[in-house]
Parts: sequence; C-alpha cells; structure tokens
Amino acid sequence: MPDLAARRCAMARAGQATSDELRAALAQTGAVTEAQDLRPTETGLVMVRGRIGGDGRAFNAGEATVTRAAVRLPGGETGFAYHLGRDRVRARLAAILDAHWQRPEARPALEAALEAIAGRRTEAVRQAARKTAATRVNFFTLARGED
Repeated sequence: MPDLAARRCAMARAGQATSDELRAALAQTGAVTEAQDLRPTETGLVMVRGRIGGDGRAFNAGEATVTRAAVRLPGGETGFAYHLGRDRVRARLAAILDAHWQRPEARPALEAALEAIAGRRTEAVRQAARKTAATRVNFFTLARGED
C-alpha cells in the first residue's frame, strides 16, 4: 500500500496541472492512457463553506462546479480525481495518473514529472505575489498635535 501522504502530495500537484501537462507527464513516463471507467466522468456541484476571519461560524458561501473521474487500469490499479471546473479530460487524465502512481515502478518517473509541474505553479504564485505587491498601498496614521 503506497504512503497516503505521498499520494496526497502527488494528487495535489496533479490538481494544479493543466490537461496538457498531465498528458505530457503520462507520455514522458511511458504510461498507458488506456483505462476502464469505473463510473462515467461527470460534472456536478458541491457546496462551498466558509468562515469569517477563519474562526467564525461556518456558512454556505455558494456552489462550485466539480468534475470527478474514477478509472481502473488493465493491471487492476484504480485511480480517482476531483477537479474544480468542467474539464472532463483533465479529471480523467489525473485519475489515470493516480492509478499509475500506485505502481511502485512508475512512481519515480511520475514524481519527477509532477515536480516540474509544482515548479511551474510555484513560479506562477510568485509572479502573482509580485504583481500584487506592486499595487500595495501602505497606510499610516499621523498623530495630530492638538492637545
């Protein structure tokens, strides 16, 4: 049984990948994209809950579109994926990647491919933070000398 924390990390990285990046990761590792659907890839809604200030009472913030996929490889490994949005191809490719990741011989190559995706994502977050910082306005209070 694979390490659950490592599988979560791999799927988090797959969740940040585009369809093209997932397709390239599978091709780079020589993984077969043939898989049997355990259930049809489908899109639905989930309720998003939030808290004001991070510690208030939970409330329903709204609904989000989610696509899920569940597949089985010819070798018997099963893979699952959920993605925000309606991209069925992306969810199915992520589920196939999850199934291949469970094979110990395929794991190192998939980890390397996912590491490249994580690097791209980290750089994108860094650039967004730089753009945000450029528009930051620092306010300060001046004490008036009226006693």
